[in-house]
Amino acid sequence: MENSFKKIISIEEAMEHFHDGMTILFGGFGGIGSPPTIIDGILEKGIRHLTLIGNDTGFPHIGIGKIVSQGRAGKIIASHIGSNPVAGQLMTEGQLEVEFSPQGILAERIRAGGVGVAGILSDIGMDNELVSSNKQKVNSKGKEYLVETALTGDVSIVFAKKADSYGNLIYDKSARNTNPLVAMAGNITIAEVEEIVPLGSLNPDEIITPGVFVDYIVPSKGVNWKWVWE
Repeated sequence: MENSFKKIISIEEAMEHFHDGMTILFGGFGGIGSPPTIIDGILEKGIRHLTLIGNDTGFPHIGIGKIVSQGRAGKIIASHIGSNPVAGQLMTEGQLEVEFSPQGILAERIRAGGVGVAGILSDIGMDNELVSSNKQKVNSKGKEYLVETALTGDVSIVFAKKADSYGNLIYDKSARNTNPLVAMAGNITIAEVEEIVPLGSLNPDEIITPGVFVDYIVPSKGVNWKWVWE
C-alpha cells in the first residue's frame, strides 16, 4: 500500500525540488489554474532569480503574479503581462527580462518541449520586432518562417481538481487551460490537487493528464481526501 501512494508528498517535501536560478513552467490563465499552495511555498522558501514560463504574469496578488511582484523572477516567457502592472514596471526598470511569445505559439513551444521536438516553424510575428528579434529565420518552399524553439523547465507546476494516487489528473473547466501542456514539459512535474481519490475511481475517458507525466502530487490546502481501502 505504501508504494501505491509514493507520489503524494507534502508541500515541505515538494520544496526540496526548488532552488535559486531554476526554470519553472507554470499552468494558469490570469491566475486561474495556477497552484496556490506551491506558489506560496516558493515564496516562503525565499527562492530568487527564477526564469518563469507560462501564459501571463497573473495579477499582483494572484497566481504567479505573487512571485513576479516580489521580484523573485529575473526572466519570464509569456504571451502578455498587461494584467500585472508590477511586471510592466519591473520590465521598464530593467529588473525583469520579458520574452513575448504569441499565445498560440507559446502553447505550441511548450507542447514541443513536452513531446521532445526541438522547435516549430511559424510565420506569426514576422513583422513584429518584439516577437522576431534574435530569432533564426528559415526559408521553406519559398516562404520565410521564424524558428520558435521548444520550451522546457527544471520543474513544471500545475493545478488540478482531482487526481488518483498514480497522478492521473482531471481539471476543473477553464482551469484546465495550459496545465496539460505544462505537465509534459518539465524535467519534474508537481501537481497540486484539490481532491485525491483511490486508484480506479477516475473514469478513464475523463483523465486529461496521464499519471506517467506526473512525478509528485501535493494536496492543496483544504484538500478533500477520499480514500477507499477495500
